[in-house]
Amino acid sequence: MIKVLSKVVAFEWDKGNIDKNLKKHNVSNQEAEEIFFNRPVVFSEDKKHLNVEARYMLLGKTNKKRLLTIFFTIRRNKIRIISARDMHKKERGEYEKT
Repeated sequence: MIKVLSKVVAFEWDKGNIDKNLKKHNVSNQEAEEIFFNRPVVFSEDKKHLNVEARYMLLGKTNKKRLLTIFFTIRRNKIRIISARDMHKKERGEYEKT
């Protein structure tokens, strides 16, 4: 994870993703960003979408301990969050192992 995120300088929010997760999953942009700064996290590649672009999955918690799953990519040294939602049961089990 460190290598992937080592050159990241910001988050990218535009009209394509600015309020998508709030409307669809009731996750604010701020909550989604918090995951990247709180520990522990579980990081993995999203192998389903590798033919399109490198995408990653991050399991983590917000400042208020909400457990979220984040799918994101890196574009021009910025994290672009594709999806942010509550963890499913299987993901919670994986996260709790850390």
